[in-house]
Amino acid sequence: MDVGTILITGAGSGFGKLTSLTLGKLGYSVIAATETTRQAALLQEDAQALGIPLRIEKVDITNSDDREKAWTWDVDILVNNAGVSEGGSLVDIPEKNFRHQYEVNVFGTLLFTQGFAKQMIKKKSGRIVFITSISGLMANAFSGSYVSSKYALEGIASTLSQELMEHHVEVATVNHGPFLTGFNDEEFERYRNWPGKPEDYVFNPADLSFPLKQYEAKEAIAPTIRVILGLTKSYRNIVPKKIKPVVKMMQKFEWMRRTHWFLGKRHPMAQKSMKMEPATRK
Repeated sequence: MDVGTILITGAGSGFGKLTSLTLGKLGYSVIAATETTRQAALLQEDAQALGIPLRIEKVDITNSDDREKAWTWDVDILVNNAGVSEGGSLVDIPEKNFRHQYEVNVFGTLLFTQGFAKQMIKKKSGRIVFITSISGLMANAFSGSYVSSKYALEGIASTLSQELMEHHVEVATVNHGPFLTGFNDEEFERYRNWPGKPEDYVFNPADLSFPLKQYEAKEAIAPTIRVILGLTKSYRNIVPKKIKPVVKMMQKFEWMRRTHWFLGKRHPMAQKSMKMEPATRK
């Protein structure tokens, strides 16, 4: 299946790395973009050891020079996978950390996409896939920084889909559930670069962890690749499918719940965050 060149951002780790290597192994033309040169070197070593042909480039989507460099490439499918996650309570998170969350997940992603969207409009063909999260559809206590950035990204993706369809450019989203890539657990380690002492905050970030059991990452690769290649034509793609009813139920609950529920008590998700061990498998 000839789909042209696929550019995947955030390929230095997690889903970006796994997806890039898998597509490369399947014979597709892949540009794997990593945030740092160190990540690029490590990915190159892995690809060579596995005998997988990959074009690997250093691309920080928040860097204007890197964005302009990338826009010179002929790309048919853009996979917006790059992202970061800042854990901790919204009443405590430092401004610097909150702004960084949005610089990468929202501003960087949109600005990076703009250049390729214009190229695709000229060619009257292309596909843009946003790797978002179920966190863009439902909220969890102590993940508000990440959740809100993904809600914003959902709005961007949906709007672009409406604006680009007349130019024959497809837009799709992949909403990953909790997968064991290290990303979710790292979210609750970022407080270590916060100023001050953890115990000085309203919610001690040292007491918090990712509140959900996590699936094995390999379960997400095949359905994600099907969306990237256009074999799946759904705009909204929740992975794994078995958690779709849970997400829909949580969305419906938002229309039902009352402001006084749980007042004076700890919310169940907050309690899970304080009790769950990191990297707990599903």
